Amino acid sequence: MIPVGIVVGILLLLLISAIKFPKEYERLVVFRFGRFVGVRGPGFTFVIPMVEEAVKVDLRVIVLDVPPQDVISKDNVSVKVNAVIYFRIIDPELAVIQVANPFEATSQLAQTTLRSVLGQHELDEMLAERDKLNEAIQEILDAQTDAWGIKVSNVEIKQVDLDEGMIRAIARQAEAERIRRAKVINALGEQEASEKLVQAATKLAESPGAMQLRYLQTLSDIAGEKNSTIVFPMPMDVIGPILDKLRS
Repeated sequence: MIPVGIVVGILLLLLISAIKFPKEYERLVVFRFGRFVGVRGPGFTFVIPMVEEAVKVDLRVIVLDVPPQDVISKDNVSVKVNAVIYFRIIDPELAVIQVANPFEATSQLAQTTLRSVLGQHELDEMLAERDKLNEAIQEILDAQTDAWGIKVSNVEIKQVDLDEGMIRAIARQAEAERIRRAKVINALGEQEASEKLVQAATKLAESPGAMQLRYLQTLSDIAGEKNSTIVFPMPMDVIGPILDKLRS
């Protein structure tokens, strides 16, 4: 006969192994003779030894790095793009029953979705409209992982890598754009200045006295430049009255 002490010890070990204490962020998906019977936790939980089996599921947000993907943009530019995904399990039953490895499945789906979405956009959009692309990828992933009990909360494109030739081409394009803008600004400045000069000339033509004062101001400015000889044309409407007085 088996000693009573051994039997009692075995029973105690089974009892201890049957008691579970899943944490607040954990749940136990319980199967009885292979059939799903419920989700238990957090806190004290009892799993019947040799009858029930429990699979622990973590409900916290998981940060998943998507490895660099080769993407050909809509304008036929080859780039390498990597991203990071934030997701969590919201339905432990589906996460255990519907998919063998939820993390690996989400990672593979994220890689294919990243290539598919970015391939529909041009390089400039990848570089300038990341928020829009992040949202598009997140919506697709969230819809497809819903059947696995997974909620994709955020997607961030981390880096878009270009080859050296493309970087130089973009630099040349940016330099050409800066030169174009500088020429446009200079032309607008010349146009505005010419318009102001025309307005000033019109005002001076309306008042001969103002024209004379302008000539005198110009003479004063030239005299201040330490020139030894000044040749300055005087209009007849300025010297005419003086000559008339001399003749009389």
